Amino acid sequence: MAPRTLILHRLTAHFAGRIRQNQRLLSSHFYSSTALEEAPSSSSSSSSPNLDGVHMTDTCVQKMKQLQASEAQEKLLRLSVETGGCSGFQYVFDLVDDKTNPDDRVFEKEGVKLVVDNISYDFLKGATVDYVEELIRSAFQVTENPSAVQGCSCKSSFMVKL
Repeated sequence: MAPRTLILHRLTAHFAGRIRQNQRLLSSHFYSSTALEEAPSSSSSSSSPNLDGVHMTDTCVQKMKQLQASEAQEKLLRLSVETGGCSGFQYVFDLVDDKTNPDDRVFEKEGVKLVVDNISYDFLKGATVDYVEELIRSAFQVTENPSAVQGCSCKSSFMVKL
């Protein structure tokens, strides 16, 4: 077997194993009892953040208010976790219409709503969402996540604590 083919074969097997492992982790969290807990309806704005909620910074709230002002219909910020990225899991942000699913958890601050599905919530308990403006990009980011062990430098993916 040629060296290039051998390397590709080994890398394919490695990544396929990582993807299966991540899918098992997501599936096990879906059926865990913590995924079925009652969600708090809003995040608190006290000095010590609640570890059961998902929190938004003032910058995040201000940016969402700007985006909502330019839209005809109210938009929600949806945050979810998917397998992928360079560290195993990645954050996905979407602006969605004012519709939620029965398994969604809604966190609100100053009228701005952040929606997280039950499976993703297990990976995001106690996390903080911010809006960050940098030279290369401006985006919503998870700046703190107690469930993450480490992440990549782009702050879009993370590795979960086991």
